Amino acid sequence: MTDAASALPVGSVDRRASGWYGVLCLIATESALFVYLLFSYYYSAVQLPPTWTPEPHPSFAYSLPATIAMLLSSAAVWWSTRSLHGRALGAHRLGLAFAIILGLIFFAFEGLEWASKPYMLSSNLYSSLFFTITGFDLAHLAIGIVGLCAVLIWSLLGYLDYRRESPTVIMAAYWHFVTAVWIAIFFTLYITPYFR
Repeated sequence: MTDAASALPVGSVDRRASGWYGVLCLIATESALFVYLLFSYYYSAVQLPPTWTPEPHPSFAYSLPATIAMLLSSAAVWWSTRSLHGRALGAHRLGLAFAIILGLIFFAFEGLEWASKPYMLSSNLYSSLFFTITGFDLAHLAIGIVGLCAVLIWSLLGYLDYRRESPTVIMAAYWHFVTAVWIAIFFTLYITPYFR
């Protein structure tokens, strides 16, 4: 019979656990998906006249607050990860909670953005690209929120500490990826139309 001190650990201890490489592969494949989608937008913008979009100058009313919320949520995840490394579990959990709330705020602003549009998915090429690109981003965001909630629950249950950090690091990598994707989308859909 072995005591708890000599027993093998359950779960991954090091941040370079199998899940780390799994999330890197996921990020690589999903990056390709968004590259294809954004390339479709840029190709259409170059090939078609400026009137191809019903919004020659998109409004920032919802997209800008959503972008700020997303950037702040990514900062909260970074702070949470750093706090876990520094053995500050309270700050770690608080950072995760802030990130989740800010992710939900982003989701709400994007919902308002969708509701404000006078067109639907099948109205024209631009609307199809807009809703497809932002819809895929929202789907990835929803998965990220669920993942952050799981990490927060595990932390509250005492399953995470400065050694057993891989779930936090893995979800942080995914969340920063989702943030980077949104920045690319924001630049593409809301900034580049002003260059024409």
